[in-house]
Amino acid sequence: MPRLIGRALAGFLLAVSVGSAQTALTWEQVRERFRANNPNLTAGRVGVEQSRAQEITAFLRPNPDLTFTTDGTQISRFEGVWRPFAGTQVSPGINYLHEREHKRELRRDSAQGATAIASSTLDDQERTLLFTLRSAFVGILHAKEILRVAQDNLAYYDRVLDVNRTRQQAGDISEVDLGRLELQRVQYESDVQTAEVSLRTAKIQLLSLLNDRTPLEQFDVNGKFDFSEQMTPLEEFRATAMDARPDLKAALQAVVKSKTDHQLAIANGSADPTFSLWVTHNPSFNNPFDHNTLGAGVNIPLRISDRNQGEKLRTQLDISRNQALVDADRAQVFSDVDSAYVTIASNIALLRPYRDKYLQQAAKVRDTISFAYQNGGASLLDFLSAQNDYRNIQLSYLNLVGSYLTAAGQMNLAVGREVIP
Repeated sequence: MPRLIGRALAGFLLAVSVGSAQTALTWEQVRERFRANNPNLTAGRVGVEQSRAQEITAFLRPNPDLTFTTDGTQISRFEGVWRPFAGTQVSPGINYLHEREHKRELRRDSAQGATAIASSTLDDQERTLLFTLRSAFVGILHAKEILRVAQDNLAYYDRVLDVNRTRQQAGDISEVDLGRLELQRVQYESDVQTAEVSLRTAKIQLLSLLNDRTPLEQFDVNGKFDFSEQMTPLEEFRATAMDARPDLKAALQAVVKSKTDHQLAIANGSADPTFSLWVTHNPSFNNPFDHNTLGAGVNIPLRISDRNQGEKLRTQLDISRNQALVDADRAQVFSDVDSAYVTIASNIALLRPYRDKYLQQAAKVRDTISFAYQNGGASLLDFLSAQNDYRNIQLSYLNLVGSYLTAAGQMNLAVGREVIP
């Protein structure tokens, strides 16, 4: 019975540990979590909704004014009789401002333009944050590969040390040479520790972007850490960027809004009449049938000096300013795409010889020198140098792959959408 209870308890603990572990997330899953949970994007979406709410305010009609006037109330006696309300005149009225030149519609169009700009600005914020997210994701993959290589190198070196300890006991090498070999192990231990710290740091950065509090030991990502030699022509990247970049779209929308604002400034320079209607009850008239009268009026401001000249000029200049900003954004788009393209092409040119030649050659030299050293055909210095060369070639290759993936993310940032998965 105790044995059965122990097995059941062990199974339960194993199930709990497996359930608490989290499946490694792919890039698509990380991206969806980011879009759903990142507080900066959440705040940006609220800002867009606030701008959309301002469209309602901009399109509201002017409220009418209700007035109520009284006059003629007696404050002294007449022939010994005090009737204060006998001759009180009562006059309720209503006033309404009529806006001419489509001011209300232009205000609505201007508010809608502001909402469109806010939406494009949010897309641009997401574009830049996605680049940061992709860099953190690649950083984890990079750190995992470096950790794997460091652990493999340490395991390989431990096997070499085991062989050379046997040789030292047999008298093939001196105790000093064995000591130098054992001291060299510190470098491989340091590589493993550094890689573990880098991996944890990369996970912390990604979790921060996801606004996630998952323990580091339960969080992991999975993705392809490699490069592709296929390159889309530069002109296709440029054309896609011109259509997809949200900052360029926001600049174009700003031009449209500035034109609407200029039309609104012109409309605001026109006079808006105020129509009035009132009813008067005046019991002091001698004719009892003339106690109630109806009146109407119109008030037209005379805009002689103030015709909104300043706003007309400012909005006219704002059109020119926004058009110049569009040209600057177009130039920036081409610059970003071209820079990313050159970086990717340079990384591919460097990665090809590493993949096709240098990695295999470094492994072959390491194994050959190691075999020769163990059989007395190579010096200790040659052995250590071959080990170090192999380590450096591996790290250089992994760093180049990481640079390529970062450059691919930079191209996605420059184009405005994911064109290199």
